[in-house]
Amino acid sequence: MIDKYVCIHGHFYQPPRENPWLGVIEVQDSAAPYHDWNERITAECYRPNSRSRILDHEGWIEQIVNNYSRISFNFGPTLLSWLDECAPDVYEAILAADRDSALRFGGHGSAIAQPYNHMIMPLANSRDKRTQVLWGIADFERRFRRRPEGMWLPETAVDLETLDIMAEQGIAFTILEPRQARRVRAFDRPDWRDVSDGSIDPRRPYQVSLPSGRTIAVFFFDGPAARAVAFEGLLASGEKFAERLAGLFDPSRGPHQLAHIATDGETYGHHHRFGDMALAYVLDFFDKSRDYSLTNYGRHLEMFPPQHEVEIIENTSWSCAHGVERWRGDCGDSTGGAPGWNQQWRAPLRRALDWLRDELAPMYEREAANLLKDPWAARDDYISVIADRSSAAVEEFLARHGTGPLDQAERIRALKLLEMQNHAMLMFTSCGWFFNDISGIETIQVLQYAGRAVQLAQEVFGDHMEQKLISMLAEARSNLPEQGDGARVYERYVTSARVDLPRALAHYAVSSLFDDYGYRAKVFHYVVERQDFKLESAGRAKLAAGLALITSEITQESMLMSFGVVHLGDQNITGGMRPYESAREHNDMVRELHQTFGRGELTDVVHLLDRLFPGRPFSLRSLFRDEQRKIVRQIMQPALEDAERVYRAFYEEHILLFRFLAHIDFPIPNRFRAAADFALHLELRRELQKLDLDQERIALILEEARLVAIEIDTEGVGFEVQQKVDKLAAAFAARPEDPATARRLLETIEVADLAKLPIDLGEAQNAVWDVTRSEPPAYEPASEAVALVQKLASRLKVRLPARQG
Repeated sequence: MIDKYVCIHGHFYQPPRENPWLGVIEVQDSAAPYHDWNERITAECYRPNSRSRILDHEGWIEQIVNNYSRISFNFGPTLLSWLDECAPDVYEAILAADRDSALRFGGHGSAIAQPYNHMIMPLANSRDKRTQVLWGIADFERRFRRRPEGMWLPETAVDLETLDIMAEQGIAFTILEPRQARRVRAFDRPDWRDVSDGSIDPRRPYQVSLPSGRTIAVFFFDGPAARAVAFEGLLASGEKFAERLAGLFDPSRGPHQLAHIATDGETYGHHHRFGDMALAYVLDFFDKSRDYSLTNYGRHLEMFPPQHEVEIIENTSWSCAHGVERWRGDCGDSTGGAPGWNQQWRAPLRRALDWLRDELAPMYEREAANLLKDPWAARDDYISVIADRSSAAVEEFLARHGTGPLDQAERIRALKLLEMQNHAMLMFTSCGWFFNDISGIETIQVLQYAGRAVQLAQEVFGDHMEQKLISMLAEARSNLPEQGDGARVYERYVTSARVDLPRALAHYAVSSLFDDYGYRAKVFHYVVERQDFKLESAGRAKLAAGLALITSEITQESMLMSFGVVHLGDQNITGGMRPYESAREHNDMVRELHQTFGRGELTDVVHLLDRLFPGRPFSLRSLFRDEQRKIVRQIMQPALEDAERVYRAFYEEHILLFRFLAHIDFPIPNRFRAAADFALHLELRRELQKLDLDQERIALILEEARLVAIEIDTEGVGFEVQQKVDKLAAAFAARPEDPATARRLLETIEVADLAKLPIDLGEAQNAVWDVTRSEPPAYEPASEAVALVQKLASRLKVRLPARQG
């Protein structure tokens, strides 16, 4: 009988990155060449783990497996929400893994829950702790279609009150780091043994007795082994990883031992490239072993309930040696920074947000009592609306919790109050304190949540608490002189980012010069319905004028506005808006604008806009970041084409001189080099964008670059080719019988080799794997596609099944 059990837990989490006003992640330049960090980490970690490789002794792909199905894992609810919308293949693989693991592990799915937005629970008040647990469970149930057995604590930060709330809600276990245990004893022994030095035996579960009389089980993972995986390079070798886990068992400790570790899930691929493959190797090794058995915590707890009791050390965590000081003080723990940096900004940031939370809570309770039967029960259930913003879901929620039928103004007020509370919790997301400076993107994110909560409070109560908040943030000094302090960071990155109905409509109005939205358009969390619209062009100039009803999907607040906007060429865009008064007034405004524009009097159009729309001007700056960049690129295109012609002409005219200078090792002047660099990269990108590639032409361009000592931008060009390979792989998987698609995919991979581009062939390998294992076969055995698929399989090192070998 096997009595050695192995479990690997992955804590998969990213902080919520969505703009609090728009509900989408705007471009994050630090994640380049990807759009944002969620997209990048999905490509490097979440997707590879859903389809990881196990190689044979010759380095060929022998299996492609879903790692999630054989580990224990939790995904942050806000990350799962993003994956559901933006990476549905990965999202479905995660849900499928939980279903598969339940079949594998005696009905116990491997997914466990997490408090909703990664709040440091010991630093939260009792009410927020409860809501966070309830929201985490509700989100889990909606996605995984079952109750969670376990719950991961953010940063494993623990206190007894949080454990008691979890136990009250039926959570059976959690996972902690060994140094979080104070003392232990066997159930049949009165004496306690001190283990506060981290010496607790991690091979068994323990029971914690809670103040209410309830109990909860705790698994303490093996700390040294987990640190070796996360920080000491153990993932460089799947064999050594397996040996380390196998070595955790102690023959002197008795039967039914559990060797288990817990790390950030991003360890497997993002922090350590190919870490997913090391993980896949280890899981396969233990799965096939006769001496060990893979398990998960729910299954192990059922088979071997705790026989020992433990007392925890409250207010401790796995990522701060000083307890939970990392999230409220300058304890010295950080992710680096320049010499002399400190984290003294953390304490005033915590004080400011605690103050804001405590100011908002009684205001919410008093006002919501007029609209909701039980304001805090309604907040606990508001996760149902966050999960489904449809009108039907909102109606159902308000019918459950409203004091009676609410009119439209009351509905808007109730929803604003609940959103205010939502953001008052989001602003405590742990990552706001984790890193090096108050001006980091994670801290800006929590400040934006605070700014959204303040904005909603102002709209409901007319309160002016923002200035008090800003004055408190001024005590948080940045390590960067140019950032100043928390007050300047807030004013620079929060005040400027704030969105209301008029600003959302300004975005729509400017965008309408370049995009045809139609009668009804969704602009992030807003719905715009045109009542009237007229667009007119004259050369490079454009004028748009119209009437639109804009409605927030979040609060159901709406506004009917007239607008006019003119594009004079390049970046020169100006416009304005005003509340709708009457059809006659609106029609007169539109007619006057278009008559003036039609006479070619563009200066007069600008003056007229100023007169017609006093106090509500907008410009290209009014666009939200992604749309702004898209339109700027459109505006820049003619200028870029002019520059292209000049550079190409210069380079082609002097190409022999370039070659001669390179041949005699004469330093090429920077202006010459810039022309050559631009012209060759332009030509290379154009060739690579073609559907059918001319390998000879591409080879000539690469040789020309070598001759004139131009270094190819392998990262930038490689990212573009990566996207092409992934699209061709998807097309091939959809139509494997089409030889043209297979040929194009093969040629693109060969060109990437030729140019030495660092691309990931994962999606191509997945496609070939699926196609060659489809039942019935995806194409006729004697077809032209067979030879191409075999060539693809050979190039991608995908081992063909016996029937096609």
